[in-house]
Amino acid sequence: MAMTPIAPYRMPGLGDLPTAAVDWRPAPERAVVLVHDMQRYFLRPFPAGQSPLTELVGNVAKLLAAARTAGVPVVYTAQPGGMSRKDRGLLHDFWGPGMDAGEADRGIADEVAPEHGDTVLTKWRYSAFFRSDLEERLRRSGRDQLVVCGVYAHMGCLMTACDAFSRDIQPFLVADALADLSLDDHLMALRYAADRCAVPLTAADVLAGLEA
Repeated sequence: MAMTPIAPYRMPGLGDLPTAAVDWRPAPERAVVLVHDMQRYFLRPFPAGQSPLTELVGNVAKLLAAARTAGVPVVYTAQPGGMSRKDRGLLHDFWGPGMDAGEADRGIADEVAPEHGDTVLTKWRYSAFFRSDLEERLRRSGRDQLVVCGVYAHMGCLMTACDAFSRDIQPFLVADALADLSLDDHLMALRYAADRCAVPLTAADVLAGLEA
């Protein structure tokens, strides 16, 4: 089932960041970078070569390079495609059958593809924690921060941040390394996160922390 095309919109920047209720900052010895659903199926609705897709891909790539250099673990989420009605559950009621299992849908964008040593988790619902061992991986590695980038900001990215918060894992939303169905949805995710569960930051802020 094809996604509805997404109209271009400007990528939020520093001036759009809401003030967070807390003053957490990501630290390389505490953080894990989560690349959320950067699959071709979810990126295809964005017009190629336009905002926010260009900034999204570019900033995620910068975050990945900095994380790998700093020894920060990188975790990806990716839906398996070709999900049965049982596995898809109520997602089917909202979104239909979803992506196919072929690489054309399921594959992660080449510019931000996983590398040796990265982890790819199967994604089943909005939250990356659902039916995964993400929390256990963070606990085993002694890490308690999750830096979230990818799509879509007000759905899986925000739900994962809320879920992290509920597990006493500090979440960060990288405002200009996210994209959404619209600018309004994108900004809503940042506002809710800042007020209730996470710290929105720019990619430049996160890079400065990882490279310190």
